[in-house]
Amino acid sequence: MIPLQFALLALVILAAACLQGSIGFGMGMLAAPFIALIDATLLPVLVIVLAMIVTLIVVILDRASLDLRGAGWALAGRVPGSVVGAGLLTIMSTAVLSWAVAAVVLLGVVVSLRGWRPRVTRTTQAFAGAMSGIMGTTTSVGGAPMAIVWQAAEGPRLRGTMSAFFLVGSSLSLVALFLWGVVPPHALVTAAWMTPFAVAGVVLSRFVNRFLNRRRTRAIALGASALGALTLIVTRLAGLG
Repeated sequence: MIPLQFALLALVILAAACLQGSIGFGMGMLAAPFIALIDATLLPVLVIVLAMIVTLIVVILDRASLDLRGAGWALAGRVPGSVVGAGLLTIMSTAVLSWAVAAVVLLGVVVSLRGWRPRVTRTTQAFAGAMSGIMGTTTSVGGAPMAIVWQAAEGPRLRGTMSAFFLVGSSLSLVALFLWGVVPPHALVTAAWMTPFAVAGVVLSRFVNRFLNRRRTRAIALGASALGALTLIVTRLAGLG
């Protein structure tokens, strides 16, 4: 990796970690397209490792606002959702899945902006977790369902609960990748080099969060969800995915 690529990657990781530290998700969504342009073999391990570090820090910082029960129900749905997602990959093309995910996310964002807010129950959290597992496994954009179901939460509660959910989810994904023997050593080395920038992003998010009330946090979370869906669409139209 040449110095310019290293600098660009560090800047992307800094911004992605700041986003993750502010709303509890979005790191992979923001960073993955840029990482793919620099070195696609770094994916998904680089994002997963750095996301684990960032989410762990956020969980510790916002532990007082963490909804363990809500995260638990979401994770109860995530595991079978991930299995279903893996199964869908064997019978459907990634192009069809990407278009379907983009459509579902954009629909959820539109109806949310028009005032719809799902009731936060065990059922809706487990369902959102399952959808996150399916979408994350098939397209790497799994944060939107959780952002929609938890959109009314205060900033610290949203960040802490989302981070706990993705910390466990990312850990399971990394274990699975190790078991399948698809963790390239250079991705771990790059993750070690990028860790200081990821941590700096979390520190930066602490300053950004001072300006985020519930309304602004909700707007950013829904906007990030829409951006993830649009990224899938652009990727498909450009023939990059």
